[in-house]
Amino acid sequence: MNLTFSQMHDLAEAGLRASGIGSKAANETAQFLALAELDGLSSHGLARVAQYAAHAKNGRIELDPKMKVRPFKTAAALVDACDGLAFPALRFATDLSVNLASKNGLGLVAVNNSHHFGVAGHYVEAAARAGYISLLFGNTPAAMPMVGGTRAIFGTNPLAAAFPIESVDPLVIDMSLSAVARGKLLIAAKNGQSIPEGWALTAQGKPTTDPQEGLKGLMVPLGGDKGALLALIVELLVVGLSGSRFSYEADSFFDPQGNRPRIGQLILTIDPGLAGPTVFASRIQDFLKVLSADDGTRLPGQRRFQQRATGFSDGVTVSDVVVEEIQTGIRQLWTK
Repeated sequence: MNLTFSQMHDLAEAGLRASGIGSKAANETAQFLALAELDGLSSHGLARVAQYAAHAKNGRIELDPKMKVRPFKTAAALVDACDGLAFPALRFATDLSVNLASKNGLGLVAVNNSHHFGVAGHYVEAAARAGYISLLFGNTPAAMPMVGGTRAIFGTNPLAAAFPIESVDPLVIDMSLSAVARGKLLIAAKNGQSIPEGWALTAQGKPTTDPQEGLKGLMVPLGGDKGALLALIVELLVVGLSGSRFSYEADSFFDPQGNRPRIGQLILTIDPGLAGPTVFASRIQDFLKVLSADDGTRLPGQRRFQQRATGFSDGVTVSDVVVEEIQTGIRQLWTK
């Protein structure tokens, strides 16, 4: 089914509101879910509505949270998401980090008592469009083992970075530290599709092409041991600075029932003027000239922006299964 951004937003918002989620959280979450669809990232788009709605109905999130902010020294702060959906808290934390960086050169904001936060690149992109370098780290419910282990200890633990470029779209690097984002298994499961071998393992540690078994089991780390160690770095940074739960303490996002995840995120925003007001921009342009001379080079984030522009003008094809799931939930299930 082809939908415009407004239609995707309205459908997602209606589905979230029907589950009891407050108007502000539903509206801001729907904006990010629709944007993910525009960017071609359906694993973090409307497919998540039913998941969030189930968490709302089963008490895994606070329906109408009141965020709290605790400043720390000059250039840092802690945002308490108060068990709500993560999108409003991360949007606020991003703006706050930019504000701190504009005053102090750096802005470090940690978020705790949080939830699934969607596309990490969206937040750092916003900071880069304001003229700042930005990095974001987050932990997720346990899905990957430590090097040499067989038990899920830390999550896919996404990280993103964005770098401003004068007068054009920023460079945006966005990745989970598993071989693929776990949400791709969710999409495959909803559509009755298999997954390639090498994405996930069963709970017994065996390779699988069944997304349902993969969701119950383990994700394969990106790059083997190195990916696992990068995920460990993210875990220790995020949990140590935010006071959030470790990944192994949070029940899976893919289970309707369970505890409130209370995971965390950490965003670091940097004023690029450290070496002088024009040095960063000049050095980036030198680098881009070298890249552009290498035929076939694709800058990180550019495909996403191209898809976004096309989606805004032509609409986006959203899975009929996902649309029907939301519509059925609104009509029959989530409003009970």
